[in-house]
Amino acid sequence: MTSFLDPFIAFVSAHAWLAYVTLFLAALLEAVPVVGSVVPGSTIILALSALIPGGELKLQWVLLAAACGAVLGDGSAYWVGHRQQREILNTWPLTNYPRVVEESETFFQRFGTWAVFFARFVPPIRAFVPVTAGALGMRPSRFYAINIPAILVWAPAHVLPGVLAVSALHEYAGMPHHEHVGKHLWMYAVAGGAIILGLAIWTIRRRHGSGKAAAKTLA
Repeated sequence: MTSFLDPFIAFVSAHAWLAYVTLFLAALLEAVPVVGSVVPGSTIILALSALIPGGELKLQWVLLAAACGAVLGDGSAYWVGHRQQREILNTWPLTNYPRVVEESETFFQRFGTWAVFFARFVPPIRAFVPVTAGALGMRPSRFYAINIPAILVWAPAHVLPGVLAVSALHEYAGMPHHEHVGKHLWMYAVAGGAIILGLAIWTIRRRHGSGKAAAKTLA
């Protein structure tokens, strides 16, 4: 991953428009069923956020690109599920991932419509919940009422940890901003973001697991 991201980030740092397109596509593809479980969208977003403190990218445009990509990706997956209903869950390629599809449905049983919000922060089911929401008959107005606020929280949660980690490193290590690509500062951005996101995922999964355990006890 490092051998790929280092030259890639060095290149996009000199072509800001390409970085914004990459952020948009990373967020979009991360929401596509199956594809989202393979594309390292979160890693790419966290890594590119390391370019913000140095001035190569602007925070507001990074957040906008990530949020727009996520809205389009989630929305497209939702409407596919909404049109085909439960049939989509039993067709290829979703049939190759029965465990994740089952987890997505269990997520709905546990959290109800709020599963759309929480799943935004839990890979890999993040890529399956929007299509599942549509397949299970969730109303469009209800889906977007939860999905859009979730994305507005998700985007800063992915971007800001990287910005803060790199800014702190610059401040305490006395490292000039322009050296961040050569010094692999994107790895600090990813590490900082991963810690925060890991805590969020652990909390949600713990509650999810407690709910399943309680259900088994009652049964």
